Amino acid sequence: MSLLKSLKLSAAKPQAQPANPQDRNREKLRGYLAEQRALIAATVAGKPYAAFRTVTKTDEAGNRTRVEAPRAVRKGWFMGEGGKAFFQLRYGGRPLELAKGMSAVEADNVEGLTAIIDTLDQAVQAGEFDAAVAAAAQARAAMMKAAKANKAS
Repeated sequence: MSLLKSLKLSAAKPQAQPANPQDRNREKLRGYLAEQRALIAATVAGKPYAAFRTVTKTDEAGNRTRVEAPRAVRKGWFMGEGGKAFFQLRYGGRPLELAKGMSAVEADNVEGLTAIIDTLDQAVQAGEFDAAVAAAAQARAAMMKAAKANKAS
């Protein structure tokens, strides 16, 4: 116990998520953009991209262990006419509207998407997508509420 007395003890608990919804949404978008940046780098290099998530598995003896399992990652871009690449910023599985009626950013090729993602990341940090994300979250909540009501009846 004499060694513990030399330490400054605290009852602080870790914060798993940012306190306010805007910061959580920004972090979610930034994570999506970072993953898309890595997926583009792997595609350009001609290598497969593998994302993982941590899951709990139970073995035959009943012991539970945490292991990494692969997960699917959806490309945020698609190819158009003339080899042009188009990137969509997605939130909740749906593309965000970047301007009235516009939901994609055009690049000459897949390599050019990296600069676009960097610009979008800066815009996310500046809070330029807060209103669009809030609207998307409300639309998703309304859709889930309607689906739940239909399921109950």
